[in-house]
Amino acid sequence: MNLNKRFFLILLSSILFLSWGCSKATKTVKTKPNIVFIFADDMTYSAINALGNSEIETPNLDKLVERGTTFTHAYNMGSWSGAICAASRAMLISGRSVWDVNDFRLNWKKNKEIDKTWGKLMESGGYDTYMTGKWHVDAQPNKVFQNVVHVRGGMPKDSWDFAAMTKKFKEIEGTDIDPATIMPVGYNRPLNENDTIWTSSDTKYGGYWKGGKHWSEVLKDDAIGFIDKAEKSDNPFFMYLAFNAPHDPRQAPQEFLDKYPVSKISLPKSWMPEYTYKDDMGCGQNLRDEALAPFPRTPFATKTHIREYYALITHLDVQIGKIIERLKATGKMDNTYIIFTADHGIAAGRHGLIGKQSQFDHSIRAPFMIVGPNIKKGAKIDKDIYLQDAMATSLDLAGVKKPNYIFYNSVMDIVDGTRKESHYDGIYNGYRDLQRMIRKDDFKLIIYPKIDKVLLFDLKNDPEEITNLADNSAYKSKVNTLFTDLIQLQKEMKDPLDISSIQTKFNADN
Repeated sequence: MNLNKRFFLILLSSILFLSWGCSKATKTVKTKPNIVFIFADDMTYSAINALGNSEIETPNLDKLVERGTTFTHAYNMGSWSGAICAASRAMLISGRSVWDVNDFRLNWKKNKEIDKTWGKLMESGGYDTYMTGKWHVDAQPNKVFQNVVHVRGGMPKDSWDFAAMTKKFKEIEGTDIDPATIMPVGYNRPLNENDTIWTSSDTKYGGYWKGGKHWSEVLKDDAIGFIDKAEKSDNPFFMYLAFNAPHDPRQAPQEFLDKYPVSKISLPKSWMPEYTYKDDMGCGQNLRDEALAPFPRTPFATKTHIREYYALITHLDVQIGKIIERLKATGKMDNTYIIFTADHGIAAGRHGLIGKQSQFDHSIRAPFMIVGPNIKKGAKIDKDIYLQDAMATSLDLAGVKKPNYIFYNSVMDIVDGTRKESHYDGIYNGYRDLQRMIRKDDFKLIIYPKIDKVLLFDLKNDPEEITNLADNSAYKSKVNTLFTDLIQLQKEMKDPLDISSIQTKFNADN
C-alpha cells in the first residue's frame, strides 16, 4: 500500500471514529429537567385522601402520592407575624431561616439581592421561569421571574379591613362589648343551623370570584397557557404555581359543597369548644383567623368550616389534574419533576382552633410530594424535613450549585436512599414572641413564654397531641433535654427570644 493510500485510509477512519463518537455523545446528552412547583395555601398534611383522610376527595393529589414519593413530616419554621404565609414564602424564595430572612426582606424592598432569589437562581441555570398566583413576598415578582401573570395578594379581599378592625378592637378593649358583635360579614359564623347570611358559593361576596372566574381556575388557565408556549421551546422551564386555595374565605362552586353534607363531616379527635391557652398564645378573638368561627366552638360551626375547606380543596384538586394532563400532552412529562406542598397547615377545628398560628402538627405540617424521573412510586418517607427544602431540591435537580447562604437542603439524597437520616437535628418553630417549639425523637416540646407554660407530647403514642406530659415527673428529664436542644436551635436560627428562665422556673416547680 502506497503512502498516499495509507494516509487516506487513516484519515477516513479518524473521521468516522470522531463522527461516531459525536453522534453517540449527542444521543446520551440529557437536557435539564423541567420543574413544576405547585403550592397550596393553608393546606394541612392530613387533607389528602391517599394520606389517610377518607372523607375528602382528592383524586389528582392521590395520583401524585401513588406516582411519586411523599414526605409525611414536612414542616414550616414559623413566623414573625400572624400572616404565617408571608414568612413561609419569604423563607421559600430566599432559602433563609425564619429570623435570618428579615435582612433579605428589607433589601428586596430596595430592589437589592434579587439575584439571590429562587427564580433568579433557576434562571442562572438556563431555565425559563414562570410565576402565577399568590405572592405575598416583599420582592417584586416580575423581578424574580421572567414570566409573571395574575399576581394575587395575601388573601382574596373581603370585608375585613385590618386597620379598621384593629382600631375597633382597641376601642372596646376593657369594655363589656363582645368582639363578635363587631365582626364583618363572613366572620363569627355560623351561629346556628339557620345562620345563612353568608354562603360560601355566593359570588356576590367577591373573594375568589372577583373578576368573574374562580381564582383557582384562573391559575389553571394561566399555567396551561405557559405550558402551551413551553411545548414549542427546547429550554427547560421552572413553574411556580401558587394557589390561594384553600385559604379563607373558603369559597367553592356549589357542586363541590354538595359533595360534603355537614351531617357526613366528623369532628376531629382533638376537637374542643375552646383551647385553654388561646389568649396567652395569641389565638384569641382578636386574631383574624380565629374570628372566622364563634367562640366557644360548636360542633355545627366546626363541621361547616371543615365542609367548606374540603370543598375548596377538591375544587383545587380538579385544577391540578387539568394542569398535569396538559403537561402530559406535551410529551415532556418524562423529563419533568412536580413538587407539591403548602405554605403550612391549619387547625380547622382541632384543639378548638381555626387558624394556623399554633405549634400543633395540624398547623405547622404540610403535605409534600415529589414526582418525576427515577423517583420511587408510592414511597412514604417519615424523615423530618422543612417544606422550604423544595427550593434546594429544585436547585439540585436543575444542576444549580446551592449558594452557601441557603439554610435548607435538597431531599434527593433521602429520596434515592443515599442518606438515611434527616438533615436536621430536630425541627424548630417560632411564632412571634408567643410560642416556641422543638420536635425531636418522636417528642414535641411547646413553650408559651408569656405565661411560662411548658407542654410535652409523645408524638408516637399521641399523634393528635392531646395529653400533656410535661407535669409528669417521669418526663422531667425529657423536658430538660428538649429545652437544651431548643435553646441550641434558637442560637442557630438567630432567635432573639431568651427562654432559659422558663426552663429554670420549670425545674423549680417540678
